[in-house]
Amino acid sequence: MLKIAMGQMEVIPGHPDQNTAKILAMIAEAKEQGADIVIFPEMAVPGYLLGDTWEQSSFLKDCESYGQDIIAASAGITVIFGNIAVDWSKKNNDGRVRKYNALFTAQDGKLIQPDNMPYQYVIKTLMPNYREFDDTRHFFSLQKLARELGTTPDQLLSPVTVKVKGQHYRIGCLLCEDGWGDNYELEPFTLLGRHKPDFFVNISASPYTLGKNDKRNRVFGAQAQQAGVPLFYVNAIGLQNNGKTIYTFDGSSTAYNAQGHVVAVAPEYQENLALIDMGQIDKSKPVDKSTEKDIAHIYRALHYGVKRFLENIHMKKVVIGISGGIDSAVAAALYAKIIGPENLLLVNMPSVFNSATTKGLSQQLAHNLGCQYMIVPIQQSVDHTVDQLEHTPMTYLADDSISNLTVSSFVTENIQARDRSARVLAGAAAAFGGGFTCNANKAETTVGYSTLYGDQSGFLAALADLWKHQVYALAYYMNEEVYGREVVPQGIIDIVPSAELSSAQNVDEGKGDPIKYPYHDYLFRSFIERWEKAAPQDILEWYAAGTVEENLGCAPGLVAKYFPTAADFIADLERWWNLFCGMAIAKRIQAPPILAVSRRAYGFDHREAQNGPYYTRRYRELKAQLLER
Repeated sequence: MLKIAMGQMEVIPGHPDQNTAKILAMIAEAKEQGADIVIFPEMAVPGYLLGDTWEQSSFLKDCESYGQDIIAASAGITVIFGNIAVDWSKKNNDGRVRKYNALFTAQDGKLIQPDNMPYQYVIKTLMPNYREFDDTRHFFSLQKLARELGTTPDQLLSPVTVKVKGQHYRIGCLLCEDGWGDNYELEPFTLLGRHKPDFFVNISASPYTLGKNDKRNRVFGAQAQQAGVPLFYVNAIGLQNNGKTIYTFDGSSTAYNAQGHVVAVAPEYQENLALIDMGQIDKSKPVDKSTEKDIAHIYRALHYGVKRFLENIHMKKVVIGISGGIDSAVAAALYAKIIGPENLLLVNMPSVFNSATTKGLSQQLAHNLGCQYMIVPIQQSVDHTVDQLEHTPMTYLADDSISNLTVSSFVTENIQARDRSARVLAGAAAAFGGGFTCNANKAETTVGYSTLYGDQSGFLAALADLWKHQVYALAYYMNEEVYGREVVPQGIIDIVPSAELSSAQNVDEGKGDPIKYPYHDYLFRSFIERWEKAAPQDILEWYAAGTVEENLGCAPGLVAKYFPTAADFIADLERWWNLFCGMAIAKRIQAPPILAVSRRAYGFDHREAQNGPYYTRRYRELKAQLLER
């Protein structure tokens, strides 16, 4: 009976030589295991998120050359793999050479042409152009090709027919998005299903997103059940990025039987060659899809993503500014597990505003981790900077008049933050032989509650796609599951979140950040993560209807607790909306790259422009009505 191998592999973006070497090794392994067909991910040869590397003709030719090596290795086995396909005689809409995101099927050293396709490969039909995807910029879709040829996609979409052990099999071949056709004008899966394939293959380059695998199992399981045939989903592992946002690819390649049950799943973030016997697939016991906590998935994504990112940039040592707060503590515990405590340096940089409480908690954390630790007081250098600015004459050259700058308490706060990052941490990192981190969370990033060139600095913002409540959940998870002991001190978890940059943020007096995280985490999330993003008009309509907590997903009663009047609620909403659409954008543009785990991360995943805040007519009308009451 037919034996199919799912070749889950790490795809290294922009390195077809390394990817092809891995493919060839896995082909050899599949042959040894008696596989008849081996399947590799979408864009397995070049990688997927490559930016405008796709505009280099020499790179395209290189990918074609390595594709020929894979075809030549198909003696005695059928190989299905993803690669870029180029029609050098045609142009894309941008005037550059025609490129297709393609699925190739090779057998005995030759390509097998799909039944109705004009090329020797399957062309991706649906071009995702949302979130991190930018496919229409680079690739020509099957939809466009059909129009060019004067036909329709359903005439071109057809199975690939292969002959194995004297028997013909019709394979319904899909490329990633082609299996997610709900929001498109056509569904490739349905069109292919009319040809009654013996099984489906979906090759994917699908980044990890929290909750994505559960949804895929529902969608792809339903497709297999609807068609009454097995479906094989083969995804890549690895790390790919588009400059500002970094994505982990978790693999989780899955086989579904004709009843839509999951019968085989490759482990997350591991290369794996899973062999499935088609004669046994419908008899296989469904795999138990456990209801594991979200934070466990988040931890694995962060651990894998940070580890691979450090390996990619050849960084072995890390410096973290440790404040006694939850964000830096969680970052320290995460990095210590990844690189080892001997390669981690924690630096506490107190000023006169730092309490003995947080200084003690910082030292306790470092002791729990067993890492390198140092204390570098900054008050003297901050005072020196303020003194220089206030006592250095400023000359107006138009009339030679002399004046002096006045440094406000707010400016002094920013001087402290910049002194810690731009002077101490940058210098310590260089001396230690590593880099220093940005420890921002997503709530702070949303409204720019950070100092540009200060705590907004660093080589990577590993936690910047986590809301504050997720950072706390990660602290508990690492204590209980990862370390099995209290590494992040309970005192850090219990203390009020505070920047400790002024006496107004005295933690011993219960004074902390202006962000009320139990509410604002969810308000800010509605600005960025909802598919239909919320704006002030939506929030105010929910307020008028008394459904704010229900729509945001936060705990009931918080609106009344924090905002006694409509004026209080509106003032708070406008304060944060103005920052989200204003200065916070300028800060995000200059922020370090973010490791994505959510359905919408900052960076290239969330396209934004510096347009300033805007309030709709309906918002202004509703505001006036509420304030009149």
